[in-house]
Amino acid sequence: MINFNVPPYAEKAYDYIRECVKNQKICGDGPYTKKCNEWIERKTGTAKCLLTTSCTHATELAALLLPDIGPGDEVIMPSFTFVSTADAFVLRGAVPVFVDIRPDTMNMDEKLVEAAVTERTKAIVPVHYAGVACEMDTIMEIAERHDLAVIEDAAQGIMSTYKGRALGTIGNFGCFSFHETKNYSMGEGGALLIRDQKDVEQAEIIREKGTNRSKYYRGQIDKYTWINYGSSYLPSDMNAAYLYAQLEIAEEINEARLACWNRYYGNLKPLADAGRIELPVVPEGCVHNGHMFYIKTADIGERTELIDYLKKNEILSVFHYIPLHTAPAGQKFGRFHGEDRYTTRESERLLRLPMYYGLKEEQVDDICDTVKKFYGR
Repeated sequence: MINFNVPPYAEKAYDYIRECVKNQKICGDGPYTKKCNEWIERKTGTAKCLLTTSCTHATELAALLLPDIGPGDEVIMPSFTFVSTADAFVLRGAVPVFVDIRPDTMNMDEKLVEAAVTERTKAIVPVHYAGVACEMDTIMEIAERHDLAVIEDAAQGIMSTYKGRALGTIGNFGCFSFHETKNYSMGEGGALLIRDQKDVEQAEIIREKGTNRSKYYRGQIDKYTWINYGSSYLPSDMNAAYLYAQLEIAEEINEARLACWNRYYGNLKPLADAGRIELPVVPEGCVHNGHMFYIKTADIGERTELIDYLKKNEILSVFHYIPLHTAPAGQKFGRFHGEDRYTTRESERLLRLPMYYGLKEEQVDDICDTVKKFYGR
């Protein structure tokens, strides 16, 4: 059986976790949490990185750092995304305003964003699907013109860039995921990237239950106290130790995933050239990270048949998001602006093939051969 996903693992993780236990330092903001934060800061160039318990919590933290967002305010985002993108703002009483996606990248259509802006709009949340960047120049220009915040949902985007800039560092805030399905994992985990130094202190306070304990630990104050609203967004240092072992070999993991992605693309291109399937598109100026490899079938019926066929041949594949505006909570809390030309149609055609660190070349070849046999029946 070829699994759809196998969580990444680096050999040093066991030693690092054992060190945490031996030193009796397993809570949040321990040595390995700091090492992960510093690694991400160096790699991306962000002013500050704060490891969190999940990308969901990173996005919630970003929403809390925008004090003007409240009941009735609006936040523009795609409907083709995970529920956390919307939940972070719904929890504050804001209304997700969904716009249609581009059929080539599955990202928010930047040409539709400005028409969705109203006097209630407070922020734009671009989602970098499959680690391929949204058209950020256009989105940032619109945000600047209308004085809007930008929170990048870069859950799938670590190691990806847009015109040389790391995803997650272009908007006011960026959010990474280190869930077990991501390129680098700590089981459950995430990170908040902060672009502007002025936002760092408030982020630390909210992340530390509303206290200034981070300053206390740095020796900047002699005691800490309750300063503002907040919650506990700190992951265990053991989780961070597991992640740090992977970050030390991040380039190796990235190159291995890209090699698999390219092998998929080369093997399946004849099917695409024949018009049987469609392959992912990576626009000029975007460098992706091999987070996923997907194909597009003719329709949802063909996709269902292909998933079943692959499973019978011991290959696990999956579809992806159900558009949020079609879900009960999406209809209750949000609204779709404009016409749904592509969001539903394209989401029903998309099928994700196995992709993980450690996937072998012969396994990719076997998967591709099986897909070809399906279309050659």
